[in-house]
Amino acid sequence: MATNSGSVALAFLSGALLGAVTAVMLAPQPGRDSRARVTGYARQRGEDFLDLKDRATDTVEEVVGRGRELVDEISCAVREALDAGRDAMRREREMNSMD
Repeated sequence: MATNSGSVALAFLSGALLGAVTAVMLAPQPGRDSRARVTGYARQRGEDFLDLKDRATDTVEEVVGRGRELVDEISCAVREALDAGRDAMRREREMNSMD
């Protein structure tokens, strides 16, 4: 899930960067201004990408944590069910041995 979202976001940011660079390069202005605009845009998109990466990492960590909690809960429930089954079998054997 996070991989798909990350891939889509990376594709979007890459496309946006490429589009912006193309637009700036084709706009009628001095080269120095164009380079400054491209550099500024690239820095901002880089910051956006790092923010996206941080949010994706936090989401993955949260999902993994929830998964671990769920596994622990299920393991506990299975252990309790097995213990209850053993106790029931033991009681049944004891009842049958008395007959």
